[in-house]
Amino acid sequence: MTTPHPDETDKGLRSGSVGLLASVALGLSSTAPAYSITVTLGYVALVVGDLAPAALLLGFVPILLTAFAFRELNREMPDCGTTFVWNTRAFGPRTGWFAGGWVPQIATLIAMAALAQVSSGYLLSLLGLRAAADDVLVVAAVAVLIVAGLTVVARRGLRVAAGLQYVLLGLQLLALIGFGAAALARDGVSGPSLSWLNPLAMDSFGSFAQAVLLCLFIYWGWDALITTNEETRDSARVPGQAAMISTLVLLGTYLFTAFAVVSFAGTGTGGIGLGNPDNATDVLASLAPPVLGDAFAKVMELAVCVSAASALLTCLVSSPRSSLSMAAHGGLPAAFARVHPRYRTPGFGTVFYGSATAAVLLTLSLLSADFLGDAILCIGLLIACYYGTTALACVWYFRKRLRESPRALFLRGVLPLAGGLLMLGAFVRSAYDMFDPAYGSTSFHGIGGVFLLGTGSLAAGAIAVLTARAAYPAFFRNGRTTVVARLVTAED
Repeated sequence: MTTPHPDETDKGLRSGSVGLLASVALGLSSTAPAYSITVTLGYVALVVGDLAPAALLLGFVPILLTAFAFRELNREMPDCGTTFVWNTRAFGPRTGWFAGGWVPQIATLIAMAALAQVSSGYLLSLLGLRAAADDVLVVAAVAVLIVAGLTVVARRGLRVAAGLQYVLLGLQLLALIGFGAAALARDGVSGPSLSWLNPLAMDSFGSFAQAVLLCLFIYWGWDALITTNEETRDSARVPGQAAMISTLVLLGTYLFTAFAVVSFAGTGTGGIGLGNPDNATDVLASLAPPVLGDAFAKVMELAVCVSAASALLTCLVSSPRSSLSMAAHGGLPAAFARVHPRYRTPGFGTVFYGSATAAVLLTLSLLSADFLGDAILCIGLLIACYYGTTALACVWYFRKRLRESPRALFLRGVLPLAGGLLMLGAFVRSAYDMFDPAYGSTSFHGIGGVFLLGTGSLAAGAIAVLTARAAYPAFFRNGRTTVVARLVTAED
């Protein structure tokens, strides 16, 4: 059944489902804090040594500036399509569909496949099935089951998903804080130094840029909470507040963990030192036994496992809502705009993204484990692309109103502009670094595989825009987004 609806923002979702606390939990969960810090901190330390906290702080700056842009745009246009709607209204339908729709969705889909794989591998390891955890196909099969289970949870509604996230997020934060406190309390551990926050002590701009780019990944994902704005109480205000709170909590958690790890392990190249490349891929797993003992080290493994699963669940909540908005505005097939009459969730979209995640995971796993790893690395290029474009969209959209007040000039102009330029600078630097065949695990005719995957995703998006333009001429001709209908379809 298709019913026209006069309210531009009403797409059939359950309004007022969550408040500020649940929104913050969704934002924090989507970044997978335990997983992100364990797979990133070691590489940052390899680049800048004990200045890893400084890199984390600097990497946070463009994220914070971009968060201001997201907050201001959400206040003006609280739509679950977020970047798609905002970029469309600022720059037109082609840019909106590509930079606000395609790019974040592809980045999220690759991340979802990686998160499912990580959660599966850690789960098998926790169960003592070491041989199974080393078998790519077994890990992929278990990962598909995890995706299926979380898809069911996401389809049941935001309240159910948010309730589960409280438990999963609480375990992560307790594990990270407990680990950090235990590391700092160990005998012989030197206290943290404020000099570790000094970015001017870095050897070169190249090291500085590489470390900051690595740090962008660990903050990415907080914007997923804004896709639930139409289901949040006070949708124009609460999502923006939750975005700012979640990013600041992330910064505090990461800095505390980094200070604790550097204090305990140091940056030497041997043993547990952060300069040892063997520790870089999983810092917390390497350090948990000497810090916590073998028994409690399992808690850290569990934290990383649920961290990946928690972020995957948030992605299964956010991506279908973005597609729901794209369909409601006439930029995707109407099936994506179907809302389950009982659960009031994008039922078709949720199942679609769960299935697509499983398909991507199985395909990349069958091709090569290295190929999947490089696909994950290319996400940084996509993040910088759509974050930077959205920040500049804020400046352009409000350009005629920037002189209304100092607040408008500062929060809608100066800060988003700085964030957008920093993000686009990160995009250029990422592309330059990724072109090197030594970047990542694969290469093709002297060109880095990570670069080819990243630019290939963008090129595929350009082709997808041309295809969508032919399939949905009304949307691309109008140049503005207007909800064409609210689609409520009976689903089992």
